[in-house]
Amino acid sequence: MIDSDVSILGCGWLGRPLAQHLVAQDVRVRGSTTTPEKVDALREDGVEPYLLTLTPELTGEDESAFFASPILVLNVPPSRTADDAKAHYRRQIDAVREAAAHGAVEWVLFASSTGVYPTVERTVTEADQPPGRPDALPGTRRSTGRAVLAAEERLMCDPSFATTIVRFGGLYGGDRHPGRFLAGRSDIGRPEAPVNLIHRDDCVALLATLLDQNVRGEVFNACADAHPTRQALYTRAAEVLGLEPPTFDESDPTTGKRVDNQKVKDRCDYQFRHPDPLADLEA
Repeated sequence: MIDSDVSILGCGWLGRPLAQHLVAQDVRVRGSTTTPEKVDALREDGVEPYLLTLTPELTGEDESAFFASPILVLNVPPSRTADDAKAHYRRQIDAVREAAAHGAVEWVLFASSTGVYPTVERTVTEADQPPGRPDALPGTRRSTGRAVLAAEERLMCDPSFATTIVRFGGLYGGDRHPGRFLAGRSDIGRPEAPVNLIHRDDCVALLATLLDQNVRGEVFNACADAHPTRQALYTRAAEVLGLEPPTFDESDPTTGKRVDNQKVKDRCDYQFRHPDPLADLEA
């Protein structure tokens, strides 16, 4: 039972459905957007809207009022266009940390990414990459993955509030259909690599479960139970939409990481609504 207000920084593809879900549970929700046109839509959802931006400094009206909730859901991914994504994201996270510390925030629920894991050819768990140990699992990471890993550490080490980290896999659902991800592309590598995806329904339900159970100070992977290969999933996904299927480099034997989700199922007794992305395509 969620018995306190919740602020959601980033009411977009994921944050807005979460806000709607919480409002339906009679939770008072403060939600932010960077788009003036979306303010009225949030208000119609029953959300208290705030127009806030991180450029990377936090700017907007009534910033202190937004951070008056004891719980903050931080749903702001790193920029893919900034010259130095890690430095830019660090400044954004620090701006949020400062505002949360000066406000009433007691707990931050951070929407992280499985991109914090490097490209390895094995199953990875939360124990392989604890926050604060960037080299615990050696390997190559994208710049955004390095930026998110650093953000996890800064949030977890902040004594002003508790932090729970949820590392989401690739996001699909709503207007994000896997059939569009690789359609028409050719000679894609790693055809046998396992796919680590999560449906938006599970993103919302899992965050709501953690809020309801008051699970603080933990790190969780969040992706579907099944991990079809890239070739199987994206070929079928494109066919379902009537798009040109991608082609793959059959000579590439490398695979990739398989993200294990057992911890959140055991800790929270959570069962995924969409356990198999490939089966979802036929539904």
